[in-house]
Amino acid sequence: MATYRVVVRRGPKVDKHAADTLEAALELLERHARAAQTGPRRAGVDLRVRRFEPVQQVAARAELYGGRVRAGVDVRGDGSAEAWTGRLRRRVVEPQAGEDAYAALRRVLEAQSTSVEP
Repeated sequence: MATYRVVVRRGPKVDKHAADTLEAALELLERHARAAQTGPRRAGVDLRVRRFEPVQQVAARAELYGGRVRAGVDVRGDGSAEAWTGRLRRRVVEPQAGEDAYAALRRVLEAQSTSVEP
């Protein structure tokens, strides 16, 4: 049985994938999220009281979970990507110099998997 699951949501479509290692799961997540980034851009949405710009909309979400890992990447309506960790409270992973969202997520998850708890 696979240790990690990757779930990709794009509108009403949900794709589920499995991986045996964290590295393989991260590769799956990145491949599917990058494919979503190349898709069509979204327009702003006007409601009576508020306007949602494309950067405020999540066009696709790629989630990775398994063991103690809960993380993912949100692809925004403008094509940008934002990594996050957490289950109930999502915390944005800020990229460091020269990193994209995928490299930042990989850095944080690999650091978590090598940390030793007392």
